[in-house]
Order: sequence, then C-alpha cells, then structure tokens
Amino acid sequence: MELLTDSPRVRSNSTSSSASQGSKAKTVLRQRLSQLLTCIEDMSSDDEASEEVSRTLEEAFQLCGRFIPTDAFRIHIVTWNVATAEPSEDATSLLQLDAQPPPDLYVIGLQEVNATPVRFITDLISEDSWSHVFTNSLAPRGFVKVTSVRMQGLLLLLFAKQIHLPYIRNIQTTYTRTGVFGYWGNKGGVSVRFSFYGHMICFLNCHLAAHMNNALQRVDEFEYILETQDFDIYDTPQIRDHKVVFWFGDLNFRIADHGLHFLRSSINSGRLNLLWGKDQLIMMKKKEAFLQEFEEGPLNFKPTYKFDRNSDTYDTSTPKTWLGLKPLQLCGTTLFLLLTSLTWVLLSEWLGTWFWMLDLPSGKKRKPAWTDRILWRIKPKPLPSEEDDEKASTSTDEEQDEYPVLVTQDKYTSDMSYGVSDHKPVIATFSLELRKVFDTPLVRVSPVGIWSAGQDALLTYSVLEDFMSSTWDWIGLYKVGFKTASDYETFVWVRENELPEINEVIQISVDKGQIPLLGGQYVLGYYSTNMQSITGLSDSFQILESKRAVMEGLVPEDINGVNK
Repeated sequence: MELLTDSPRVRSNSTSSSASQGSKAKTVLRQRLSQLLTCIEDMSSDDEASEEVSRTLEEAFQLCGRFIPTDAFRIHIVTWNVATAEPSEDATSLLQLDAQPPPDLYVIGLQEVNATPVRFITDLISEDSWSHVFTNSLAPRGFVKVTSVRMQGLLLLLFAKQIHLPYIRNIQTTYTRTGVFGYWGNKGGVSVRFSFYGHMICFLNCHLAAHMNNALQRVDEFEYILETQDFDIYDTPQIRDHKVVFWFGDLNFRIADHGLHFLRSSINSGRLNLLWGKDQLIMMKKKEAFLQEFEEGPLNFKPTYKFDRNSDTYDTSTPKTWLGLKPLQLCGTTLFLLLTSLTWVLLSEWLGTWFWMLDLPSGKKRKPAWTDRILWRIKPKPLPSEEDDEKASTSTDEEQDEYPVLVTQDKYTSDMSYGVSDHKPVIATFSLELRKVFDTPLVRVSPVGIWSAGQDALLTYSVLEDFMSSTWDWIGLYKVGFKTASDYETFVWVRENELPEINEVIQISVDKGQIPLLGGQYVLGYYSTNMQSITGLSDSFQILESKRAVMEGLVPEDINGVNK
C-alpha cells in the first residue's frame, strides 16, 4: 500500500488544505491496513472472518480512489498590463505554444487595453486586437475561445481544448468597478466562473489602486470585489464559494522602505530574496486572514514594473512635467484642472477612459516592483461547529473529499522579451489534479452516412441527461480549428415544437446547399442557448469535396493525377 501513497498521482501541494488531505488519507489507509492484517492473522475457515477481510479490503480501496485524483490538467495563466499598446503578432513565447504537454486551459488577463472612445466602440462591433491575436494563435492548435469579459481596459479571456468544451458548464462572467468611488471602471476586477468536469472554478483579473502609499486601499478594493461579485448559481454565489480560485492582475503592490539604489543593486546581483520582506502584498498577507487563504509561488523573477518601453531597462526617465509645463506653470493650471475634473467625471461614462488611463509623469523615477502577480486558493474546509460530534464531523469531511482537487504550480516567471508596455507579462502554469464528477456530455451528436455538398446530409442527436434545453438550441457544423461557438459553417435548429425525451434519437436533415463545397475535417456541436455553451461534440469526420468546387474554380481540376 505504500506504493499507492507514493504514486506519481499524489503530488505535494502548495496549499495547507491539500497537504492535510494527503496526510489524513495516509493515516486512514494505515488504519485500514492494520485492521486488515489483524483480520488475516485471526482468519479461520468460517464465513464471518472472510466477510470481514472482504469488507476491510473494499474500504481501503475506496479510500485510495477517494484521495488519489485520477485526471490531471494543465492551466496556463498570463497577466499583463499592456499600457494601451497594440499587440505583437507573435504570441508564441507568451503562450509557450511549443510546451509539451500542451495546456488544457489558457486564461489571459490584460489591464489597460486601449479604451479610448473611438477604439472602445470599435471593439464592441468587432473583436479587439488583443483577443484577435490570441484567438488566431490558439485556434490552429485546437483551442476554442470559451468566453471573455471586458470592463473598459480590463480584459479576461478563457480558451479551452476542443475536447473539453462539453464539460465546461454554467459559464458566467461579471465585473466590479472600484475607480472613482466605485463609479468608474478604470480600476476593479473582471471574472469568469464555470464548472469544469463538475468542479467549480473561478478566475479573477484585477487592476487595483496605484502608488506606494495605497497598500491598504488595494486590500480594501480586493475584499470589496470578493464580497460584491455575485453569480446566479445557488451553490457558488460568490467568488470564495468556488472550490478553486485564481487571482491575478496588476495588483500594484510595491516594495516599501528600500531605496532605489538598494533595489537595483539587489536585482542586478540576483539577490531578489532581500526584497521579499518589504513586498507590500507579502506583508499584508501576514495581517489579513482572508489574504492568507491565497497561495503564491516564490518571486524568483525580476520585478515587472516599471521599464522603458521596448527594452529590459528599468525606468530611466528624467524629471519632467505634465504636458511640457514648468513647475510654476503647472501650479497655475491647478485651478483649471480642478474646475474641469468634475466635468470629465460626468462625461466619462459617455466619452471613454483615455483621461483616466493617462500615465502622468511623477517627476521622479519609479522604484521597480512586483506589481503583476498570480495567486490561487483552494476552498478551505468549514470548521466543525461545537454542536457537531466527532462522528458527524468525520462523515462531513469524507463527503467533501469524495472529489478532491490538488493544485500544483509548475512555473511562475516573467517574459522579458516583450517590450511594448512599461510592464513585463507574468506567466504561471499549474497542474490541476481532480476526480471528474462526470465524464459524459449532456448531448450526443453524430453525422450519418457520407457528407458532401452534392446531396442532403443527415445527423442525429440524443439528450443523455436532463438539462435546461430549449427549442432555440441549435447544432452547428464546425471546421476543425474553429475559434468560437459562433464560428460555424452552417447550423440547424433542434426540434421546433417539443423537447426530446432522454436518450430519444432525433434525426435532422441538412440541406445540401448549406454544406461547404470544399472538403475537410469537421465536427458537429450542440449549442445550448440557456447554458451559453457547447454541450455536445461529435467525433471529427470528413466532408467530401464537391464536384461544384471544381466547376466553380474553387480547386484545380485533377486529370490523370495532375492538377490543371
């Protein structure tokens, strides 16, 4: 049995809750083994002893399955304050596209995306430039954009491998403003939550208050976000109700007390550990109980703020004044600014964010800091009440551990190769080990026979489990490598009048005029309007190239093996 406890599946976890789970598992397993050995020693030919051995063995193996997750997934998280810059076309390094094994989920949180009035309206009509680059980089590798949420300059994107789409359910997004007394969205948090194989997960991207002396305000803003963001899910109405939470963004915590010379000397010599004790977030975690629930890997990468753009050199700007004014001239403009600031606040909801996104010169060089961070939290076990006896408490713990989750951080670093912003992007990769609560889709959908644009095609679908289906649900035909749920070649509605029974096989015809002329690999996906997600995917299948494609000149004619 020691071989089971030392299995590669059981990996050390950075969180105290997961460590206690593993310790408890080993203790209980040893107790069951001790009972088993005693039974074997006392075993006789009577049936009672045999039954006792069988029962104890069964309990031991059940405990093994309960505490040892059976599936592991990789999560790749990026946070980056892009400082209104436009993206580079090459996202290979940022997304580590050549990593093996590849991630299962990509989560990208950006801050200060360009949100000027004209640009913001344009992005509402079509995809913003950052989403476009990430989507085009990931789609050819089999990743689909599941959802996104934006609040002015804050943007959060979620991508998943195509095979996981039917098991990502109950997707919801929301946001919280904290700028200008909670009325303006230049600061705050955006989040996306969903069920992943039955486990509730939440990703939260934040941009908190700036400047050295606002550490307490940053903590208050984060606590406010945790307490006020609500989801329309009965068992996880708030962020902290989720089993796993990932918190990241430009959290703006600085390095206190140390002077600029000591900071740069420590960074240049690689003695980053000398700065950890004065990092404001690390210090705040010692004081605030709710922050202690969040774990973070060691800061073994250089502070990611503030850099000269297009370089890996920290801010070398010389003292300057806003809009080129000298100090006395600037003082003369103070009254004008005070009179106009209220007008800007009133117009901000209509005019956009550019005024609040300005990075006004401070007149001095900014000290380097780890402003950009990625943390995570596993939901702590509830403390037993005084009224609960030991037996009831143990039973409750075992029920919670029936589907355990282990989170291990594999990498936590920055990428110095990107220089379009004065921040460097921060990257973290995680192993998420869990037991699936379910492993079957809600709907099974399949093509029937050969598909070609020369003839009508057939498909079938069956609802395998009761869910909030609708007559507005539809089945889309997707080319392998599709980008989003709306990136279909064509679609058909499901039943018009009544919903199908469980396991009832429904057959639908697809008009030949709607089938792509060009051949290729395709999949069928059942889209749930109520759940806002794909709840069933077919295996990939071949659509044959139509003769019409040759006639219309879409492909060259093949004569005796030679293209003409």
